[in-house]
Amino acid sequence: MAPIRFILNGRERVVEGLPPTTTVLQYLRGPAERLTGTKEGCAEGDCGACTVMVEEPDGRGGLKRRAMNACILFLPALHGRAVETVEHLASGDGLHPIQEAMVERHASQCGFCTPGFVMQLYAGWRTGALTDRQSVKDVVSGNLCRCTGYGPIVEAGLDLAKVPVPDTRPEDALRSEALESLRGPDLFHYEAGGATWLSPTQVDDLADTYAAHPTATLVAGATDVGLWVTKQHRTFDTLIDVSRVQDLRHVEEGPESLFFGAAVTHADARERLAELHPDLGEVMRRFAGYQVRNAGTVGGNIANGSPIGDLPPVLIALGATLYLRQGDAVRRLPLEDYFLEYGKQDRREGEFVVAVEVPLLKEGERFSASKISKRMDSDISAVLAAFRLGFDGERVVSARLAFGGMAGTPKRALGAEAALVGRLFDEAAVRDAAQALAQDFQPLSDMRATADYRLKAAASCLERFRLQLSGVPTRIGEVA
Repeated sequence: MAPIRFILNGRERVVEGLPPTTTVLQYLRGPAERLTGTKEGCAEGDCGACTVMVEEPDGRGGLKRRAMNACILFLPALHGRAVETVEHLASGDGLHPIQEAMVERHASQCGFCTPGFVMQLYAGWRTGALTDRQSVKDVVSGNLCRCTGYGPIVEAGLDLAKVPVPDTRPEDALRSEALESLRGPDLFHYEAGGATWLSPTQVDDLADTYAAHPTATLVAGATDVGLWVTKQHRTFDTLIDVSRVQDLRHVEEGPESLFFGAAVTHADARERLAELHPDLGEVMRRFAGYQVRNAGTVGGNIANGSPIGDLPPVLIALGATLYLRQGDAVRRLPLEDYFLEYGKQDRREGEFVVAVEVPLLKEGERFSASKISKRMDSDISAVLAAFRLGFDGERVVSARLAFGGMAGTPKRALGAEAALVGRLFDEAAVRDAAQALAQDFQPLSDMRATADYRLKAAASCLERFRLQLSGVPTRIGEVA
């Protein structure tokens, strides 16, 4: 066993005795630190008031920086990492440029959410993510303001984007080395309050650790598990952190497919998915908020089995294959077969997601993905539709239509697929496929959408795909 060792605002911290499910927000605002600039708004990773910047070694002698939600980030996850809060930005009596810009642009009123916006824009600036107006909007997609409105905040972000980012490579190298020393090479084992946190760094160690603790809860970005604690007040005996397993953090390209390790974050996956098709990049741009994309993982979004997860229907439409490991045994199965029913997946005790293989589009294939939600950014889908059609000339020869939000699991529309194969992709074929959707799905009505709306939206997504392929503009800004 070992204490939690990390760097906070430039100074080393050693923490013992706090339960593993203590959040970083609780620690920062607690008696040990009293760093109250970091706020609690939603306690579920939606509002961004708790945003901090986390640093870790990038494996190349430098640092990887990420803005993250402190309210659902567990304290042991900071072991061997560094965290910076809003209190550390100012230098003496001088404000940081983003703080000055927020003042000059009158971008703060009540101020409750302001520290989160400041830290989010600061992290975006440090990582080079602020390039134009849209990029500023994307960066603050996980922050909510109900006082000022976003106009002045975006202008402050644009002001910051004009400020040169300092070259801190020498300091980063020293920080990286210090963090590596704090982390240590072996499995991190922390215990407190009758609970255990285990954090392996190699996939073989993860397999052994999970085999020894098959009922443990796996944690990656904690974007789900964090809510189990903050909202459901659940307790856990053992948690296994997979976010440090290097073997699971790589994206590899094969001759006909891409392989995403289970611990690849959504932020890191977006660029490679966008290379497959622009619609994939757009779906990932609208996936939750920026901080959640920095923490949540490809494997986590699959493993939790949510019927409204954005990524699984996209991957199912593409024909993805899932790799699972139990001990030394590796099992592969079509991703669509992993989801059995609501709340139940084909994952055995002690078995964990290793990777997902995503086939590349072949010649003659076309792809489309659409997300239907009430908000453009940082919102849960009412319907997520993804289509992969193969054509021989103008005739459909293969079809994979997958949906999220239409059933208890992400699911293919087999009847609608059959209605398209062998036909021209015209209005009549789409109309027949839309009618078949009512046989494929019996969606529920909830706060996001009624069952009737979901069926109509699903059919409209298919019609939109037809219009796209026929050259008709379907997006705002596409019309000359």
